[in-house]
Amino acid sequence: MLTTMESSNSENEIQSLALANTCGRRNFISNAGKGIIAAGVIGGLSTWNEANAQTSQAMTAGNKPVDPTPVKFSPINHPTEKQNPPVPTPMPPDERIGYAIVGLGRLSLDQIMPAFGSCKNAKPVALVSGDAAKAAKVAAQYGIKPTSIYNYQNFDTIKDNKEIQAVYIVLPNGMHEEFTVRAAKAGKHVLCEKPMANNSKQAQNMIDACKAANVKLMIAYRIQYEPKNTYVKNWVRNKEKGNTKIIELVNVQNTGDPKQWRLNKALAGGGSLPDIGLYCLNTSRFLLGEEPEWVNATMYSTPGDERFKEVEEAVLWQMGFPGGALVNCVTSYGAHDTKRYKCMTDKGASMGLDPAFPYKGLMIEGEYAEGTQLFKHHPAMGDADQFALEMDHFAECVMKNKTPYTPGEEGLQDHKIMEAIYQSAKEGKRISLEKIAKTDAFRGTPPKSEG
Repeated sequence: MLTTMESSNSENEIQSLALANTCGRRNFISNAGKGIIAAGVIGGLSTWNEANAQTSQAMTAGNKPVDPTPVKFSPINHPTEKQNPPVPTPMPPDERIGYAIVGLGRLSLDQIMPAFGSCKNAKPVALVSGDAAKAAKVAAQYGIKPTSIYNYQNFDTIKDNKEIQAVYIVLPNGMHEEFTVRAAKAGKHVLCEKPMANNSKQAQNMIDACKAANVKLMIAYRIQYEPKNTYVKNWVRNKEKGNTKIIELVNVQNTGDPKQWRLNKALAGGGSLPDIGLYCLNTSRFLLGEEPEWVNATMYSTPGDERFKEVEEAVLWQMGFPGGALVNCVTSYGAHDTKRYKCMTDKGASMGLDPAFPYKGLMIEGEYAEGTQLFKHHPAMGDADQFALEMDHFAECVMKNKTPYTPGEEGLQDHKIMEAIYQSAKEGKRISLEKIAKTDAFRGTPPKSEG
């Protein structure tokens, strides 16, 4: 009804109607009588009230389905200028997929829980934590029922909660396998943070458990759902500026507290490679759509640094891809925060992101040569909530029974490659990998932004 009203009123009428709604009908009429507001808008007020009444009746009647198309507005900018994107079209809350968030650490509270505010298909309905007081506080903040708070001991009882359709596992890597298997046995679909597990054997067990229970498994590779990275991926694959020959990726940070779980091998599985180096590995596979044929690596930890008693500090490795691209990757837990990548072609062009891997503030950087000129290319794209995008995609896959774009098999492939990287660093030689010819061999249904 709002769309009809907006299409039948001028922009001034719409603004005045909004004022009427804010001030109240009595004040609005009084002001209009004094000449403050155009008398002709009174007719618009009647339309406004009729629209509200019809909307109220529709809500009371519980009419479904809700129209999924965006509410339309007249363009503000000239057609030659950048246009505003469509307004959001969220599903009604009772039709969204309900998530249980498993683990209430920094990532959950800083990023994932707030991201539900930008979701169209997903909502939080339950929490799982070993800290009852923290869970109760978070539940109150987000309107989650006290009866939908679980701990790690009674986690299996989520099977009895019909509001929970999926779980998002945000635990230390070494706990992913256990809680994925338990969630699958409880009949819940699983979205699991990366890296998928501590090793490929655990990853395979997770895949097998979800298949046996007929539930979906997706790994939270947020970069593959982020629009700016998708822009670069399309640039690489379209080859309009040549074939990509070199990709350089860097993801390093200076890690602090030596007692954190990321520096505990049992909980983390490794050091910088599976945690932040994985972005370099997975993003290069995503950009090219190919699987590497070999890896060659070196690994280093500063002697005497208490942070690296159990896990590695830095890994540098190269990968060769069947299309001719060479990929050079650098990751470290002991250097200044740097997160970027650059794809270079054989026709004088490059494209990448700097920064590339943070949650916000990603910037596209490109350049190409024409004769004696070098042109810079900086497409302007706003930030999108990466966690909302991945949660919505998984929710849609559950609703429509589709294979997620980044299923368990995608995570398993990364573990196989990381194990070859560790082997190469240990043995000091190039390690050959299984040759896989298919494009996007381990990916499922592309997200909506991919068409």
